[in-house]
Order: sequence, then structure tokens, then C-alpha cells
Amino acid sequence: MFYIGFDIGSSSVKASLVDGITAKAVCTIQEPAKEMQIISDHALWAEQNPNMWWNHVCNASKRLLKENNITNKQIKGVGIAYQMHGLVTVDSDGEVIRNAIIWCDSRAVSLGEEAFKQIGETTCMEHMLNSPANFTASKLAWVQRNEPANYDKIDKFMLPGDFIAYKFSGEINTTIAGLSEGVLWDFKSSEPAKQVLDHYGIDHSLVPEVVDTFSVQSKVSEKGALESGLRKGTPILYRAGDQPNNALALNVLNPGEVAATGGTSGVLYAISDNLKSSEGIKLNNFAHVNHTEAAPRIGKLLCINGAGIQYRWLKDILNLSKNSYEVMNSHAAEVPVGADNLQLIPFGNGAERMFDNKTIGSHLSNINLNKHTQPHICRAALEGIAFSFVYGMEILKNDHTPINLIRTGNDNLFRSSIFSNTVATLIDQEIELYNTTGAVGAARAAGMADKAFDNFSTVVTNNDYLKTFKPIKEKAVYTKAYERWKATLHKILN
Repeated sequence: MFYIGFDIGSSSVKASLVDGITAKAVCTIQEPAKEMQIISDHALWAEQNPNMWWNHVCNASKRLLKENNITNKQIKGVGIAYQMHGLVTVDSDGEVIRNAIIWCDSRAVSLGEEAFKQIGETTCMEHMLNSPANFTASKLAWVQRNEPANYDKIDKFMLPGDFIAYKFSGEINTTIAGLSEGVLWDFKSSEPAKQVLDHYGIDHSLVPEVVDTFSVQSKVSEKGALESGLRKGTPILYRAGDQPNNALALNVLNPGEVAATGGTSGVLYAISDNLKSSEGIKLNNFAHVNHTEAAPRIGKLLCINGAGIQYRWLKDILNLSKNSYEVMNSHAAEVPVGADNLQLIPFGNGAERMFDNKTIGSHLSNINLNKHTQPHICRAALEGIAFSFVYGMEILKNDHTPINLIRTGNDNLFRSSIFSNTVATLIDQEIELYNTTGAVGAARAAGMADKAFDNFSTVVTNNDYLKTFKPIKEKAVYTKAYERWKATLHKILN
């Protein structure tokens, strides 16, 4: 028997098959082969047709069955992970009204900022733990104000994962974690956020029914079965946004644990049991997958826009060989910690929330034309991105978030020993590397909801653990390099 997990991204849909006894990942595939189209008819807009996601989910589920020579009767349940903060709207017949407004769309920023002030910053932080900002509630308000004819047709709004579950089952529902990522959950009263809904004039009936994150949320309908290839009655057992799901995939579930991602952008997702935040808009606070009113579990999400994109830009500029990142890492290893006082500030990918939405750009500082070479630039780039993660962790600690354990996947900057050793040494904390994906995590979460696996921690450790980066004892040289980098950063900020 098996479980299937889907990870609905904005570039592709990934699907994984997991053994129902061992929890071992059997197969992971991607649909389509090329990136999905993002529609951007105006500056700052980003939309996708949600039915496109469903088509790729169906193709992926049929491929998993066929390529692994199994029948749909062998699938015990489905888990869904998805791109966060999106907005899907359907009418009373369940038909999509307009394209989904996805996570990277910025049209509703001013509405969210206005709501933050008018509802009251203290009220927002005490009840929703966030500013409405550019999240799902503000996107829905944008439709209301700018497309009234479309808004009047809306019977329910959904997040991307809610929509996929609906297409499987014909039932519309959501989760507390899902509503919280849209800044539509009131943590004080444990109900949908009336303050936000009423401020925007959104009818409360548009909010879907709330179901538990780990539960029989719905079952595959006859129509869903016909289109997806799965068996009618197969349960949908789990649903979560991509960052909470990535944390679950890494077995990051308890206060003090952090899931880190060093891709195009960097993400620190730290678990806390604290329903307060003192760092305002620098980070966001969402209900984690295992959050309950009795035992709060809040995922504190800090995003670093200027991360791997800086290293990729450097790779392209240097035009190195086929294994460019390996070559860059080997070059970086040729020079000492601190790159002989060459510093790279890597924030050239737009506004940075941890700097209160300032756009400060990338900077290469203290260049010595008689000393610094290509390896120095490679080292400065890796260290600059690592230092930005350490800076972000300082913000988390200022927000009263302990950091006792860090786990990361094997598909990003953390594979570099220079990068990981720098971070581990400066925060004096081991970093564990695991070989897993969001789709595998969603499939295992479905098994977890089905009580198929006795110990989720053991499942992840036995199947995915690769190695641990330990802090280096001779820390002084790292600290000196970081303090120099931070001094350069503060000159730029001021």
C-alpha cells in the first residue's frame, strides 16, 4: 500500500509515492517538464489558471500509477502541499471565476498597509500575529474593489491547496493554518478573523468550512476519480502551505526547531509556542501544521530575498564549467575565512522585509585590486549569503524565538560546507542535512494522519538523514569576518 503527496508550486507540480509501511520514498516526478506559465498583464501582477494546476496533478497521479505498475486500489490516501498566500475564487457551481492571484503578486500591498493602520497595528499583531500585508485577505479585497462583477459571483474563496482538494472531492474546506497564512485567523478567539473580514467588508459566508490539518478532510469523488485516475473514496488526509510542509518533511515540529532553505531566496521557518511577536513586519507568524489552541505551534517565517540568486548570478557572470557550483566552492576554499576583508552584501533581489522593506541592492565592498581574485569573490559571495542567514537568526532571537536545532534539505546552498560551516559556527548550532522533498513530506503526512507510521521522527531520520555540519571551535576568525560584514551592511542601511 502507498500514499501520494502533491506539492503544487508556481513553476511545477511535484508528486511522490511513499511506501505505506516503511515510509520510504518510492518515486518522485514533476509535471510539466517545463515551468508553468505565470501571467503578468500588469507590473507587479502574477496570476495562474488554477485548472492548469489540476490538469498537472491528474497527469502526475496517472503517471505515478503507471510508471510504478500499481493500481489505484493500492493508494491509501493523499497529502497536499501548495504555494502559499494565493487566492482562488469559485461561483455557486464551483466554477473558477478568474485566474488565481498567486503568492508573488504585489497588487494588494497598499490595501494591506492601509488595513494594518486602520484596524490597528497592536490589534493585528495580538490577534492575527501579522499585518494583512499582501496576503490572501488583501488580494480578495482587491478583487472586491477593482472587479466588483467578479466579486459578486464569489461563493467561496480558497487557497491553492484547498482548490486541489476540492477538485479531487467536490467539497470546499480549508484549515486553520491555511486561514492564518491569509491573515484570516484570529488566534485570540480561535475563529476566522472578523476584524479583517469586517474591515474589508467581506461576507463571512465566503470563508470555507475549517477542517483539521491531519484528518479525513474529504474523499475523492466519482468525477475526481475519473479525472485523476485515483479510486473513488480515497481520502484526502493532509493539507499545508509549502513552508510549513517543508518543515514537517524535515521533522521540524517543536519549539526551538528551525527549517532552513537556501534556494533563490532564503527562508528561516522557526517553531515557537509564543503567540506574541516583537519584530513586526520583519517576519510572519503562521499556525504550524500541528498547532492547536491548547498547544500553540507558530511557524515564524523570515524570508531573505537576496540569497541563492546572488550565487546564481555570479555563476552566470563568471561563465564557469558545467559543474559551476562545485567549481565555485572549490575556488572559495582556496582563500581564508573572511576572503581577505572582501565583503559581498547580497540583497539585490528587491525589497527585504527584514530591513523594513528597504531595497538596498547588492554591494561588493573593500576591493583590493592588488590582492583580490576570482576565488575571493566566490568566498565573499558564499559568506555574504551565510551572514545574511545569521543576521536573520538574530532577528528571530530578538523575537524571543529559541534556536536549538536546524534542519535543511539537500537541494540548496546548505550542501556547501563553507556556507553551512559558517552559519553553524556563528550561531553555535549544528545543522542537519536531509534528503527529502515537499511532495514526500506531504505523502508521509497523509500516512501520519492515517496512523500508518508509529514514529514520524524515526521515519525521517532512518530514510533521509545525510550528515551534520558542526560548529568550528576556532570561532574568532568567523566572528571577526561577520562583524566586518555587518558594519558594512549598517553603513549601507544608514
